[in-house]
Amino acid sequence: MDKNYIVTKSNYFIMNSSYDLSTQEQKIILTLASMVQPTDEDFRTYKFKIIDFMNLLGISTKTKYTEIPKITKELMKKVFEIHEGKKLIQTAWLSGAIYEKGTGCVELAFSPYLKPYMLQLKENFTRYKLGNILNMKSKYSPRIYEFLKCNEFKKQVTIELEELKIMVSANEKAYRVYQNVKNKVILQAQKELKKLTDISFDFEEIKTGRKVTSLKFYIYSKSKSFKEFIPLSSTADEEVSATITKSEKENPIKKIMDIMSDIKITELEAKKLNDTANGDIHIIKEKYILSQNTSNIGSVVGWMLKAIKENYQVSKSKPKTGAFNDYEQRDYDFDKLEKKLLGWDNNKKDEAGEEYQQQSIKK
Repeated sequence: MDKNYIVTKSNYFIMNSSYDLSTQEQKIILTLASMVQPTDEDFRTYKFKIIDFMNLLGISTKTKYTEIPKITKELMKKVFEIHEGKKLIQTAWLSGAIYEKGTGCVELAFSPYLKPYMLQLKENFTRYKLGNILNMKSKYSPRIYEFLKCNEFKKQVTIELEELKIMVSANEKAYRVYQNVKNKVILQAQKELKKLTDISFDFEEIKTGRKVTSLKFYIYSKSKSFKEFIPLSSTADEEVSATITKSEKENPIKKIMDIMSDIKITELEAKKLNDTANGDIHIIKEKYILSQNTSNIGSVVGWMLKAIKENYQVSKSKPKTGAFNDYEQRDYDFDKLEKKLLGWDNNKKDEAGEEYQQQSIKK
């Protein structure tokens, strides 16, 4: 086992599966996942030394031959669900485990139902080093890490509170109270991600009335690029990296939908935006950010189509009243606006003299 091994998962799987595993069980699954090559055509049986499992899970020498089989047996009982269109897939993580006395080894195999989410992945997947999760204490932190990691390129992501609770399986009665979710799930994950992983985050509470109903996460990357990751196989990593680049170029529609995930646009709407912008994703991102700071927009997509055609810009003049395209907006520059939207600008005044206070959690 090597903390530099790479875990690869489909983004769809990360976002649309819900399971309740202990910290130990998650470490076993993710260690097993790090041994899978995404270019493999089928799962293999993966062999581990029991001594490695002991070190991984913090189990004492005296109990190694009784505790490990108990953990894998319980793990095979953990059936979870994946929602895919009209399908509801119910599966366990492992299809089997083999212990042979005298060898000090265990062989594990993934369920074949997981193949579409871990093998032959050519686009829309997330990769990270196993070492990011190995020292986590909270069982919720690995799930929040994966959720934020697959949205890292967007720098921010909004999710409904109930959806987040389902995703991380925070289903105890205590978590009906938001403050408990905040203290035991979110703040604990924030502390562990900052200390142990390649990303960190702040978050903003979004309320309906007086009740927190959604959370907006601001994601900060600690690594300069994915090239810093050390792959299990350099050849396989080169192939996957090339595929990622190719996918980004060949699938601009998906990239636009990811950028505008907060409003859940259709593929047809994304295609219209792409065609109108002549395939320039930077223009689309610019107009989308601009739309987020513009009031009284009926259809965001319709407004953006017009904004691209007429090249709407942030005005440098004093504010006036009226519809967006009938008045000049307040004085600020686009770079400052983008930083503020991404949560990089705290407790500063814009040039119009208004106080801006990001609602973030003190680290």
